[in-house]
Amino acid sequence: MGKQTQNFVAMVFSVAWVILVALCKITAESTIESEALLRWKASLPDQPILQSWATAAQSNSSTAQSPCGWRGITCDAAGNVTEINLAYTGLRGTLAKLDISSFRNLLRLDLKVNQLTGRIPENIGIVSKLQFLDLSTNSLNGTLPLSLANLTQVYELDVSRNNITGELDPQLFPDGTNQSKTGLISIKNLLFQDTLLGGRIPNEIGNLKNLVLIALDGNSFYGPIPPSLGNCSELSILRLTENQLTGPIPPAIGSLSKLTDIRLFTNKLSGPVPQGLGNLSALTVLHLAENNFTGQLPPQVCRGEKLVNFTAAFNSFTGPIPESLRNCKSLYRIRLEYNQLTGYINQDFGVYPNLTYIDISHNKLKGEISPAWGACQKLSLLRIGGNMIRGKIPDEILQLNQLVELDLSSNQLSGEIPKQIGNLSALSILRLNENKFSGQIPADIGMLSNLQSLDLSGNMLSGSVPSQVGDCSKLQSLNLSQNSMNGTIPYQIGNLFALQDLLDLSYNSFSGEIPSQLGRLTNLITLNISHNNLSGSIPNSLSDMLSLSNINLSYNNLEGPLPVGNIFNSAKPEDFSNNKGLCGKIQVFQPCNTSTAEPGGGNKNRKRVIIVVASLGSALFASLMLVGIFVFLSKKISKYASKEEESPANCEEPFSLWYFNGKIVYDDILEATKNFDGTYCIGEGATGKVYKAEMPGGQVLAVKRLRSQVDGIGIEGSKTFLNEIAALTETRHRNIVKLHGFSSRGIHTFLVYEFMERGSLADMLRSDKEAIELDWPKRAEIVKGVAQALSYLHHDCVPPIIHRDISSKNVLMCSNLEAHVSDFGTARILEPDASNWTAFAGTYGYAAPELAYTMAVTEKCDVYSFGVLVLEVLMGKHPGDLISKMQAQHVESINIKDILDSRLPPPIEQKTADELMNLALSCLQDSPQSRPTMRSLAQLLEVEISHA
Repeated sequence: MGKQTQNFVAMVFSVAWVILVALCKITAESTIESEALLRWKASLPDQPILQSWATAAQSNSSTAQSPCGWRGITCDAAGNVTEINLAYTGLRGTLAKLDISSFRNLLRLDLKVNQLTGRIPENIGIVSKLQFLDLSTNSLNGTLPLSLANLTQVYELDVSRNNITGELDPQLFPDGTNQSKTGLISIKNLLFQDTLLGGRIPNEIGNLKNLVLIALDGNSFYGPIPPSLGNCSELSILRLTENQLTGPIPPAIGSLSKLTDIRLFTNKLSGPVPQGLGNLSALTVLHLAENNFTGQLPPQVCRGEKLVNFTAAFNSFTGPIPESLRNCKSLYRIRLEYNQLTGYINQDFGVYPNLTYIDISHNKLKGEISPAWGACQKLSLLRIGGNMIRGKIPDEILQLNQLVELDLSSNQLSGEIPKQIGNLSALSILRLNENKFSGQIPADIGMLSNLQSLDLSGNMLSGSVPSQVGDCSKLQSLNLSQNSMNGTIPYQIGNLFALQDLLDLSYNSFSGEIPSQLGRLTNLITLNISHNNLSGSIPNSLSDMLSLSNINLSYNNLEGPLPVGNIFNSAKPEDFSNNKGLCGKIQVFQPCNTSTAEPGGGNKNRKRVIIVVASLGSALFASLMLVGIFVFLSKKISKYASKEEESPANCEEPFSLWYFNGKIVYDDILEATKNFDGTYCIGEGATGKVYKAEMPGGQVLAVKRLRSQVDGIGIEGSKTFLNEIAALTETRHRNIVKLHGFSSRGIHTFLVYEFMERGSLADMLRSDKEAIELDWPKRAEIVKGVAQALSYLHHDCVPPIIHRDISSKNVLMCSNLEAHVSDFGTARILEPDASNWTAFAGTYGYAAPELAYTMAVTEKCDVYSFGVLVLEVLMGKHPGDLISKMQAQHVESINIKDILDSRLPPPIEQKTADELMNLALSCLQDSPQSRPTMRSLAQLLEVEISHA
């Protein structure tokens, strides 16, 4: 063999050996990675999304050992795992057993929008090649690992919407020298939104030279905005909203020419806004609202003519409207309300072809409403109340056919209300109160078929109320008080079945009798027809108004007996004072002559006998149920009592005290609430008031004090109290408000719950700012959370529990906007084969239709209420008569895009919205048997939302 041949053979063997070694190395690394993934899988709850993760022994495939074909796993050409992407899969468990060190070539780890708990692995920084890390929207806790500083190649880091605590350590950022080899050197997108982080924002954050987006909103950061951010020349998006930041905006921010989006609202920032912000020609979004800013707004804020969204509401800005806004045709949304801005509304604003929302109310603006506003054809909300605007409503305003809310209240507007008001077919809210309008209410107001709130109070209107008002079938609040109207109250108002919040006709000159048809307004809460010239008797039908909790019929010429029942059993004498000759059982009134015949004669008396007998039967039933629940709870309470070291000394009352965290908290609760002082009250429901209690150790609790009776707990109080305890002492679910303890001692009867920072879902949907925060993915998660809670109550509790009062008021939101079902005061524990007949307990507008003719309560009542809630989440408001349309099988005529909450942009995943609409429809079937179970609904939502 020649030398050349020998060299060639040697070379071939050498290459082959290198290839063989490389192949062995690749196989070894692949095996290490697959084994690491399988060990992690074994530590997680069993879940279908990981079914493809199998060993060779579990599959006939020769490549089963390689993870490259597994769900969510991506490999490079050499077979190394470069990407783990299980986002939006509903993944449950922890990261504790994920051996991150096994993935030396990992470039992307994406686990966002799942159900992971526990801590972020301390050694996460060992994956030094990582470029993308997203763990957002889980339930991770603990602090940020300092090893993150080793991720020098990562360009996006997102741990938003978790329960991460602690402060931002300066070591996470480079030291500012060119030789820096640690810290998030390459970071472009840094997102720590809606966590529990706090402390000061380190000044070292300005060393992130490549930073494009920083989002620290929804945390507890305090102190100043670091001036060093002015060094981040590539910065495009700056989001620091909803913190506790103080001091001025650093002037250097105004030099960042690439800034397009600045969001600083809801902080404690102060001082003047740097005029340099007006030099940012790329600016599209600027949010300064809800701070303590003073001085003038930057005059050139729309210099680049790209500004889309501008808010500076709830500050102390003075001076004129920025001159650049007049010709800022790019504007979609502007909010400047509650400042001290001056100028003339007809001179300082122009024509905005894309504008949908403008609120400049509660300033010091003068002038008249310009006809040019009529050219803003896309306008859906126009609020200019609380200024000094004069003149009439121009006809051009009445051509805005997309206008949903028109608020011109508290100005000096005059003239008549134009009859063309009926052209505003989309109008839902109309506020013209506290002006100088005169003349009659135009009959065309009845054409506003979508109107939900009408306030014309505090004007100089005269004449009678047009009967066409009764055609506004969606009206929930009607206020015509403090005018000079006369004539009789039209009976057609009794057709406004949606009236819920208010009917106020007080301080007018109405005469004649109170229409008995008003008794049909069974959802109405407040009725005020005081200070008129009404005569005759009070219709007995008013006692049928089940939701009525406030009534005022004083200062009229009414006479005869007061009706009996509902509001008339709890009203105060002053609610009926200064009338001609009322009689009844209310204090200060003369007793009625019992021999006086009533309309209906013997039938009326017979009806009263039936009511008395029925009441006695109900009382007997309540007593028997109370005894049963007391026995049930005695067994439950004995378990807790046996665990305590000693019993309270004062135990003459049942359940005198219950220990909480090893100590008696009764006195601490009284101290924390200053003996239930009204200043600590944060809410009120049918069964009592809720107070915020900050305990000595720093823990914040919600204390629900049940309505007291003389000499301790009365029968109804005990029933409510024991029902709620029975329902909650044994329940443990992440979407159910946790009961910490309870006390029944003398007149103080209260329940102690975990505190929900964000309040109720109802309040959030009612607030424009908070409703926008509830974007479509969050709303889908809320629906899913409530479904899981109800599924647990119906199917996993023994005996099953029916909530009976599912509504947006009883869904509370924690800091990370996770839904928690609350208020079990009406909960009903179901015993197998037992009769579940009971009086109505719930919220009108959510109750199942069968409760109108039967008192049989089943789980399907909760299912119906859940369907109403789903529609409310989609629409951003109670669905009202949309439910009747759906039940009448007119669903085909409903375009879901038309009913979705207009305050949000259309959902990216329209399929999810469609699925939720169909789900709600299935819950709202007239027949309870046709409605699905909560377990099937929860399972469906788990699949649909997790894969959305």
